[in-house]
Amino acid sequence: MEGTCPFCETEGARGDHCESCGRHLEPTQLLEPKCQICGETPEIRESKQYFFKLSHFQDQLQEWIEGNHELPPNVRNYALQWLKEGLKDWILTRDMEWGIPVPLEGAEGKIIYVWGEAFLGYISSAAQWSEKTGKPWEDYWNDRPLHFIGKDIIYHHSIFWPALLMAYGCKLPYTVIAGEYLSLEGSKMSTSKNWVIWVSDFIKNFDSDILRYYLVANAPLSKDTDFSWEDFQRRVNDELADVIGNFLHRSFTFTNRFFDGKIPEPGEFDEYDRKFETKIKALPKLVGGLIEEFKFREGMMEIIKLSKYGNKYFNDKEPWKAVKTDKAGAANCIYLANQLAKTLAVTLLPYLPVKTLEIFKTLKIDPVLNWDDGAKFMEEGHEIAEPKPIFLKIEDDVINAQKELLYENLKEEETMKEEVTIDTFASMDLRVGQVLEAENVKKSDNLLKLMVDIGENQIQVVAGVAKKYTPEEIKGRKVIVLTNLPPAKLFGIKSEGMLLATDNMSLLTVEDADVGEQIK
Repeated sequence: MEGTCPFCETEGARGDHCESCGRHLEPTQLLEPKCQICGETPEIRESKQYFFKLSHFQDQLQEWIEGNHELPPNVRNYALQWLKEGLKDWILTRDMEWGIPVPLEGAEGKIIYVWGEAFLGYISSAAQWSEKTGKPWEDYWNDRPLHFIGKDIIYHHSIFWPALLMAYGCKLPYTVIAGEYLSLEGSKMSTSKNWVIWVSDFIKNFDSDILRYYLVANAPLSKDTDFSWEDFQRRVNDELADVIGNFLHRSFTFTNRFFDGKIPEPGEFDEYDRKFETKIKALPKLVGGLIEEFKFREGMMEIIKLSKYGNKYFNDKEPWKAVKTDKAGAANCIYLANQLAKTLAVTLLPYLPVKTLEIFKTLKIDPVLNWDDGAKFMEEGHEIAEPKPIFLKIEDDVINAQKELLYENLKEEETMKEEVTIDTFASMDLRVGQVLEAENVKKSDNLLKLMVDIGENQIQVVAGVAKKYTPEEIKGRKVIVLTNLPPAKLFGIKSEGMLLATDNMSLLTVEDADVGEQIK
């Protein structure tokens, strides 16, 4: 059954959930409900059902949610919203012909609501483990239960499920990690409209690892994010190819060219060398800690960050010159560069399991599965293979072809609503951002395309300030950015936010604030 959500007034809300505002719904709450099969208005009838006394666990749930510091903010805040309104008892049965029957006398014709029995699958997995190992299922469950879910079922896993566990006396989840929604080119994905990228089609044209990389780098674990072909191309080219790929290829190429394909013996390190060495050895622990905290994107960004540092170190040391005038200094550079290559192979393995094998192959070492080995250096004299490019850039014509294929099924939006009501203003996520890159938009006298750092991420913004500022004048400025607008298209370019400015387009700046700081 579908209808209009009574809370956000969005059409197409289902009888149990609104995808727009995320609210859990009962079928009778829908406005103008219609049957999805026949299109008729459902008829409300009285029926005897069984309930779970959810209200009994109000205080216990509140204590668990407020006291569990492992719960991410999006899960905690969503659950507390429901607790604040007061929990109502939860209907656990339905009048249906298919499903799991209620095993009670007098309950003929009643089946268990899907979320009443689906949760038992978690315990069933523990029971299967118990049968295989001969150990009590409680040992499995009491180890460290956690859930990775989508945000549309946060309510079920932060309210219903913990209450059921409390009632039975089982250990509660360690944490609940809820991914938010991923849109496509600024619009909600729709399989019916074929507004979707099928993985089976994607891997016919691209390596699977670059999709893994982009989805981690753009992961919607704390807020909704968007997949766009242009942003995908930019991140693959700028980060995988230009940063990691460039560093690896230079390191391996110089090793073969100047040191006969063997890791040179280092001499005495200068301060720059020692600083680089320390960063290399610290990376596995740093990334591993972030992964254990489910901060996968942050872990990946630390790898990118050190790879950028490695490229700078390489440029500053200029081994192509030093090999003629300071062979020991050049040896130190190439020695440390190869050590970072190995550390990158280890730390990238969970993220890029296919491409990483190529790094191990070039280094002529078996894939390292012991995480701590990432901080251990290879011995001088270790021979490496001839290098081959690992990450290739994606050309514009390839991306344009993918976009044309996608847009065949949906009319492209060319306008962007730039006004909000006073009621909406309170929900706006305003952040301090710093303009990293700026360029004019072709065929427009008014628009600039900007890349803006907002702390946790970088977003692309199309701003109508070109008549007021040149790209050089705006670059480096700290500006105020509205970050939770749905992505939109201006002159065919995706814009993921909006800069705050006066009527005459003078930007509101905050030079003393930190990048990413929220404005309240």
